[in-house]
Amino acid sequence: MSENRKPLLGFVSKLPGGTALENSGKTHCPLCMGLFKAPRLLPCLHTVCTTCLEQLEPFSVVDIRGGDSDTSSEGSIFQELKPRSLQSQIGILCPVCDAQVDLPIGGVKALTIDHLAVNDVMLESLRGEGQGLVCDLCNDREVEKRCQTCKANLCHFCCQAHRRQKKTTYHTMVDLKDLKGYSRIGKPILCPAHPAEELRLFCEFCDRPVCRDCVVGEHREHPYDFTSNVIHKHGDSVRELLKGTQPHVEALEEALAQVKIMNSALQKRVEVVAADVRTFSEGYIKAIEEHRDKLLKQLEDIRVQKENSLQLQKAQLEQLLADMRTGVEFTEHLLTSGSDLEILITKGVVVERLRKLNKVEYSTHPGVNDKIRFCPQEKAGQCHGYVIYGTINTKEVDPAKCVLQGEDLYRAREKQTASFTLLCKDAAGEIMGRGGDNIQVAVVPNAKKDSLVRTMVRDNKDGTYYISYTPKEPGVYTVWVCVKEQHVQGSPFTVTVRRKHRPHPGVFHCCTFCSSGGQKTARCACGGTMPGGYLGCGHGHKGHPGRPHWSCCGKFNEKSECTWTGGQSAPRSLLRTVAL
Repeated sequence: MSENRKPLLGFVSKLPGGTALENSGKTHCPLCMGLFKAPRLLPCLHTVCTTCLEQLEPFSVVDIRGGDSDTSSEGSIFQELKPRSLQSQIGILCPVCDAQVDLPIGGVKALTIDHLAVNDVMLESLRGEGQGLVCDLCNDREVEKRCQTCKANLCHFCCQAHRRQKKTTYHTMVDLKDLKGYSRIGKPILCPAHPAEELRLFCEFCDRPVCRDCVVGEHREHPYDFTSNVIHKHGDSVRELLKGTQPHVEALEEALAQVKIMNSALQKRVEVVAADVRTFSEGYIKAIEEHRDKLLKQLEDIRVQKENSLQLQKAQLEQLLADMRTGVEFTEHLLTSGSDLEILITKGVVVERLRKLNKVEYSTHPGVNDKIRFCPQEKAGQCHGYVIYGTINTKEVDPAKCVLQGEDLYRAREKQTASFTLLCKDAAGEIMGRGGDNIQVAVVPNAKKDSLVRTMVRDNKDGTYYISYTPKEPGVYTVWVCVKEQHVQGSPFTVTVRRKHRPHPGVFHCCTFCSSGGQKTARCACGGTMPGGYLGCGHGHKGHPGRPHWSCCGKFNEKSECTWTGGQSAPRSLLRTVAL
């Protein structure tokens, strides 16, 4: 098989407009920010200088793949595959994306060289008039020309020597300034196992580039071909993979755009809601402050009112005390210093004054109290549309003025809930109008004083309290109702608990004629009869009570207790009547 040799210029293409690559991201290391020096390609497809990678802090990772690692490198492709086993491996983190990079056995230098980056760095150097490029042969002097046949950058001295040699006399030499418009002028890629040979062949079995020495040695029985012959097949497979990847890129870009749009909408929405919160809070604070000022003014008015009452009472007491002292002092002086005649002459005036003073009514207790309470949990209405809480209350519950109300105060049934209401009032007899008082209730059977009945007290928040209990047995019970550990008016009192309510076995009807469908044998406990042999009651006939009643006992109250004892007064045929 003969090599289909093509000149390097066949792979050199010019950029549109003759401009070279200008993407600094392809020529500068993301760590040192300088031009790449021996750039290495990481599995995450980020490129970093070899020196920069060696400065990263490595860490130990557990590799269950053995030698079959995803990390590609020129050195690792010539190593034999190791058996799969659990073994420790050194890894680093990509300085760009923090991806884990499992280093091959050769370390950082065994990672794949990024030849594209090398080519871009060379183009970048050419734009700087060749500064930074040194001769590939002497590695000392600056580059002046490039041999397109050898793909080597040569200084002036080495270029002359290159022309003098018979083997390289006719090689094409190009000035560096003429290469600035090209997109690719990279060096030939040499075989890592045979550094003197260029990688021109591709081993199909091992799926990697090889040199001429490789195919006669390690790969001698493997199928191979020139890279120029297989590039189309492998390039097409990469293009197909790229074609399948591109929609994901577009989808991710669209998703990212949607995320950015949503983030922008989120920020705007947050600003709107924040403005609403501030507006609400400012209004609420304003309403609370206004309510606070009203409460403080109310408190001040209460203080002034109470102080005025106390001052008036004080003035009245002081005046009465002064009058009393004047009367006492004058009378004592008269009795101790006056003559008999003087006492008799003045007696009438003194007696009249003292009698009048003794009849004056006055209270030995202050006319007002200091009972002022702030109730923070009590609703105080609305202010500027906001529901606010907190009231000032000067009322104080007076147990002696509290009253008990309800039909179940003195009667109850076993195993049925009985209830009554406690109405709390202040000393003036006015309803408190608020809740929160400490109510104690106890229901004790007289026969078993150690068996308290469970009670429930519900605060109606308006000065009334709903009290309920369920006695388990009939008998006489004593009920205690206390406020502030003092009995209310009417407490304690006794309740007679009777047996469970007896239901009516009959029907609540207008008459037996209607409810039985005209049966003659149907009877009723009311005792009414009809002509024509009817044994029960009918409208307007003898014994009919004139209103609905129970057929079993004759009671008029539908929710009453049945008193029928099962005697002859209520035949069993009544049970077959129908209530209308």
